[in-house]
Amino acid sequence: MRGVDLVLGRGEVLALIGESGSGKSTILLAMAGLLPAAAEVSGSMRLTGVEGDLLARGADRRGIAGRRIGMVFQNPGASLNPVLAAGEQVAEVLHVHRGMGRAAAHAEAQALLARVGIGDAAARAKAFPHQLSGGLKQRVAIAAALAGGPDILFADEPTTALDATVQAGVVDLLLDLVDRDGLGLVLVTHDLALAGAMADRVAVLYAGQVVEAAPAAALVAAPAHPYTAALAAAAAPAAAGGPFPELPPAGPLPAQGCAFAPRCPLAIPRCRAAAPALAPFGAGQVACFRPGVAQ
Repeated sequence: MRGVDLVLGRGEVLALIGESGSGKSTILLAMAGLLPAAAEVSGSMRLTGVEGDLLARGADRRGIAGRRIGMVFQNPGASLNPVLAAGEQVAEVLHVHRGMGRAAAHAEAQALLARVGIGDAAARAKAFPHQLSGGLKQRVAIAAALAGGPDILFADEPTTALDATVQAGVVDLLLDLVDRDGLGLVLVTHDLALAGAMADRVAVLYAGQVVEAAPAAALVAAPAHPYTAALAAAAAPAAAGGPFPELPPAGPLPAQGCAFAPRCPLAIPRCRAAAPALAPFGAGQVACFRPGVAQ
């Protein structure tokens, strides 16, 4: 990751979008403190009401992950413990992060399961993950992420493993939590249409860098970076039942110049000689020497 600068306020949705390998999930894991111990993380992260830089070497993150920050993963079947009932998994978070006793934690866990749209929460609380559908598993995972009372929710491709009708329910749930509870939501997705529908702002990543950032409506309507335009073009034919346009396959990153230049249909010699900086353009920012040309 290089030059990634993100700001999130209460009640806002920030979408991180890009192809697989662009760095979206790595950014979330770094901010949540969930990268392997051997990983080297530089930069800074500050959270209102918390002293110091959370990314500083040796920073005290106790009470941050799970308490101030909740995390929802792509595959709920993998993120839930297969030998614990749904209610136990939510109650465990309440016990660890909010100090609740057993009875109070189980009562609150049932309330949280109901809050995320799980019917007959008392019965579902006793079910094990293998007894639940994919959509119910994801709602249990969201309930567990909310149990600590976080200010920020990180959602890493939370609808990818679900069918279309279930996806819509999870999207509505997340947006309701943002609107009703004032959560800040960082959404990782490869779907520009979903980002446009859910987010207030979108940051587009390519090769670990933000290449475009703008209000969601403006970015979807008029993408300024040729990579963003390619993502939008790939979604449009799919919606209309037409063929997908193709970019050249990604190869090794160039030693100099713009990382996207080898695949970019608009690249000029300047693009291969120097890397453009993220600079104001229209309603947002873009790292490109020819912004807006691909509109």
